[in-house]
Amino acid sequence: MSPRIPLPPPPPPAELRSWPDRDARLADRALALDELNRRLLGGGRLALFLLWFFLLELGWGLIGVLLTSLGRSVPDPITLLIGLFTVLIGIGVLVPAVWLTVRSLRRDRIVRERLVLWAALDRHGPTDARLRAPVLSVCWLLLSFAMCGLGLWLGFAVPAGTGRDGGYGLVAYGMGVALILWITGLTGLVKAVGHYRLAVRLTGSRR
Repeated sequence: MSPRIPLPPPPPPAELRSWPDRDARLADRALALDELNRRLLGGGRLALFLLWFFLLELGWGLIGVLLTSLGRSVPDPITLLIGLFTVLIGIGVLVPAVWLTVRSLRRDRIVRERLVLWAALDRHGPTDARLRAPVLSVCWLLLSFAMCGLGLWLGFAVPAGTGRDGGYGLVAYGMGVALILWITGLTGLVKAVGHYRLAVRLTGSRR
């Protein structure tokens, strides 16, 4: 397995820059911006975004096995034992998924900071135009909007549909699913809109 390619470092300070000419500086700038843009919005980053989401839902779903059984009636010992076992597995999935999600958000912040530094180094029309990544931005936007919408709908539909039947465990589980959808979708929306606004600001300010 090949080692993970490290992030492009920030551009060197002005007193340490040693590019032989502007073309060399623009070439390094283009490589750094393309790589940083890919790390923010690329297909691999989107796949990780979805993977962490599915792990969060899987972990909560395993915990929900016990919640749903407790919410309807007092479970028998075997059901309770199975529920406790699935809760332990669920926690083992959910905790790393939360950590990986937070770690990804922190890494995105570092990538965005370096992208701003490289973009401020110079200007180049074709390279700067690629920063907007309209297709990828729209993919992130639509997917995240769908998650938010589904999470919002579940947040109202689950209590209305199950609360009157006394399934309070099912309500708690459904609300957790809705919350994960809503928060994940919201982070994706903020990311997509924030990146597009940043790209427009960086490129539009140079016209």
